[in-house]
Amino acid sequence: MATKLFGTDGIRGKANEYPITPEISLKIGQAISRVLKSSGANHNRVIIGKDTRISGYMLETALTSGLVSSGMDVFLVGPMPTPAVAHLTKSMGCAAGIMLTASHNPYEDNGLKIFGPDGYKLSDELELAIETEILSPGSIAGVAPNKIGKAYRIDDARGRYIEYAKQSLGATPLNGLKLVVDCGHGAAYLLAPLIFKELGAQVIKYGVEPDGININHECGALHPEAAGQLVKQHQADLGISFDGDADRVIFSDHTGATVSGDRILTLCALALKSKGELRQHTMACTVMSNLGLHEAMRQAGIKVLTTPVGDRYIIEALRAGQYSFGGENSGHLIFADYATTGDGILAALQVLRMMQQQGASLADLAQQMREYPQSLVNLKVKTKIPLEKLGRLQAAIAEATSQFGQDGRQLIRYSGTENKIRILVEHWDAHTTQHWAQRFQHAIEQDLA
Repeated sequence: MATKLFGTDGIRGKANEYPITPEISLKIGQAISRVLKSSGANHNRVIIGKDTRISGYMLETALTSGLVSSGMDVFLVGPMPTPAVAHLTKSMGCAAGIMLTASHNPYEDNGLKIFGPDGYKLSDELELAIETEILSPGSIAGVAPNKIGKAYRIDDARGRYIEYAKQSLGATPLNGLKLVVDCGHGAAYLLAPLIFKELGAQVIKYGVEPDGININHECGALHPEAAGQLVKQHQADLGISFDGDADRVIFSDHTGATVSGDRILTLCALALKSKGELRQHTMACTVMSNLGLHEAMRQAGIKVLTTPVGDRYIIEALRAGQYSFGGENSGHLIFADYATTGDGILAALQVLRMMQQQGASLADLAQQMREYPQSLVNLKVKTKIPLEKLGRLQAAIAEATSQFGQDGRQLIRYSGTENKIRILVEHWDAHTTQHWAQRFQHAIEQDLA
């Protein structure tokens, strides 16, 4: 049995296999209750949201049982974007918010993301305390019968988030814009099209018919080409593609071409700086961001903070320095003045606001960054052997580092959510990036043979 539950983004795994089982979900509920109470939580309320995976019903029921048996009241809000759960946790005065999702993973997977009363993801210390409770032998004692909690279905939760998201746009209308909105058959399937429509845009909906197993399937943020094709077909201004829990967003311009996350980060940072809204002239990104982003920021006089992969590290950096903006190339955009986590819908609204205020197309704004050619390879592995023990790989890394100098880089790491090695190579010369990506892949395959 595994000895660690929490990864870089909560708990995640295959549904109905350890640890994503009803039994463990019940223990998670009990453990969350005990840890929150011992840490001085002021309220005994917990909100639970979920994406559209069929296993969400199973986990929601078990988690609720664990919480109410430990004296917590539970607010069930149904399918809801992860950032909506974070916002509602804070606005409804809850001790915690729990989102049942595996984000961009296929429907067979599921997991939990947990937020504290301030709407931010739990600290490493609280996650460790919850994990310790879950993995401790024996059962956790329940409360007396007269202290058992209650569970409520909250019908107006969507409306609360809709108004919050719309207010973030300010006075900039979306009238005259034609948008393709691809919800990936995920958590945003009801909310996102409605929000853009109420703000004045003409909306072409896609990926809004979840059946429990089609989440992320050939649509959404993993497949922005689906929205891109519809943009061309309908001559729309923009394509907006969300992942399964809508904390990430990928854009397509008016030609249907996918715009990289780093180009979006660049145009946002530049627009915020021009309006005096980029605090301390600083933005944050992860080690995965393109060298071209760093180049554009240097030219604009913007300092770049670089963090490990994972939106939680971006958020930690923003909070520590009281900065206002950062994000990941994968589509997490954190506008810290508005949200406590990555919010795909809110981010899309901010990008649309910048387009409207500058009177420019997304394609035009995206040209503010020169993108270095990049090769990204994902290799499945059975076990995560420490990379420093892979001799052929280390030799190849040393040779590449010497050859690249300031003209390129490589980043090789294990995924925090899947059994994969991720190989990233970046260089001004496209042939060089492809050559070295293949070299690294071959070295790893030999080391693991």
